[in-house]
Amino acid sequence: MSNENIRKVTTHISQNEGLIFEHSSPGKKAYRLAELDVPEIDASAELGAALRTESAALPEVSEPEIIRHFTRLSTWNYAVDHGMYPLGSCTMKYNPRVNEVVSRLDGLAGAHPYQPEQISQGVLRIMKALADQLIEITGMDAITLQPAAGAHGELTGILLMRAFLESQGNARKKILIPDSAHGTNPATAAMAGYEVENLRSNEDGMVDLAALEAQMNEDVAGLMLTNPNTLGIFDEQIAQIAEILHRKGGLLYMDGANMNALVAKARPGDFGVDMMHLNLHKTFSTPHGGGGPGSGPVACTKHLEPFLPKPVVVETDEGTLRLDYDRPQSIGRVRAFYGNFGMLIRALAYIMANGPDGLRQTTEDAVLNANYLRKKLEGTFDLPYSTPTMHEVVFSDKLQSKSGLKTGDIAKRLIDYGFHPYTVSFPMVVHGALMIEPTESEPLEELDLFVDAMKSIAQEAIDSPDLIKNAPHSTRLSRLDETAAARKPVLRWKLESK
Repeated sequence: MSNENIRKVTTHISQNEGLIFEHSSPGKKAYRLAELDVPEIDASAELGAALRTESAALPEVSEPEIIRHFTRLSTWNYAVDHGMYPLGSCTMKYNPRVNEVVSRLDGLAGAHPYQPEQISQGVLRIMKALADQLIEITGMDAITLQPAAGAHGELTGILLMRAFLESQGNARKKILIPDSAHGTNPATAAMAGYEVENLRSNEDGMVDLAALEAQMNEDVAGLMLTNPNTLGIFDEQIAQIAEILHRKGGLLYMDGANMNALVAKARPGDFGVDMMHLNLHKTFSTPHGGGGPGSGPVACTKHLEPFLPKPVVVETDEGTLRLDYDRPQSIGRVRAFYGNFGMLIRALAYIMANGPDGLRQTTEDAVLNANYLRKKLEGTFDLPYSTPTMHEVVFSDKLQSKSGLKTGDIAKRLIDYGFHPYTVSFPMVVHGALMIEPTESEPLEELDLFVDAMKSIAQEAIDSPDLIKNAPHSTRLSRLDETAAARKPVLRWKLESK
């Protein structure tokens, strides 16, 4: 084969492997339209200035090229359907297919938010059933399904806090946030108009009660507590924390992102929590990838119920359901319409399919899986906290740093072993964190494969650290310039200039 032909073949392979993204050849079409069978019109006379006068500069490709392009792109992505997705804190569990079938039923998928209540009783019944189930699971008194994500739920919860305190005559100035909290918490408090004050953890990775006592005063509106926290540790002092806050007139907000460790085992409402959000796309198996759509319902106690976003679903004396807008103390809508309804359907299907016993087993399996990984990898990776963990475990890169490696290097090498990386460098309370959450979805065989991969990487860190520093090696693209990707992202196709 000539050098020219070798070059052409190599280029073709590179294109198929995605090293060249743009494909366009003038004149190519993926369609054939019938001859025009209506009189032509003067488009400029009809459309005026709205008429496009130059090409839209779209790619010109054939149908096979389109199909191959998007099929090829689909193989670049890792998904929970491919294997274990051990992102700590994100709870990337398997999405049951029955949920997808139910959410696509014609009467549900085709329902319009503007249709009259009298022909929306099935939709309203689903919302009411899910609300009742989530209230029971959390041990709270009321709930809104409107928020479209966990961080959106956080903001809704803190707005409830502010509205309640304002009704008491003083909205207060500060929110306390532990150093082990989720990263969105400080931003949420600031968006709600509060100053953020850090609350340190003790040597066990829990809230330092002495520090809380010292910082809690009449300027503090409340505390945003993630429990279990981002170390995977359940704060056993939560009832005492609530009592300290309540004694000074403050409120306890719980970030419910880690409820996968508590469902059907413990209820935050029983701990003294005043309000909390849930991540349906974490705990209740609704799709998580691709940016959502998420769902972050907010549950609260009785004294906060009047301030919930409106409308809320209520039952009439005749047994039908309606949307109640007559709520004078409501903080108002936090989202158009009533929430991401497709996610609400999926979450209810998941709860009903499992039932109380199934949900309890799900929680127990999630905690068992995480502790299995912890036990298997202790000693191979540094464990900064010896406190018992629940649904996730956080190691550090302390041992591997002796070879000049960081947690990000280890994560990149894990890709070569066929796994999605764990959460890197978070929580920030642990330097060089490896945050691992297997969820309940993973069987023993998958966990053992993951353990073998992590141990192999740890040995490579000793024998050949450069192999890890230059990983990944098996992907279509090698390690990217992450700084350039963040500062100068390529977000859309552009016509190449000739």
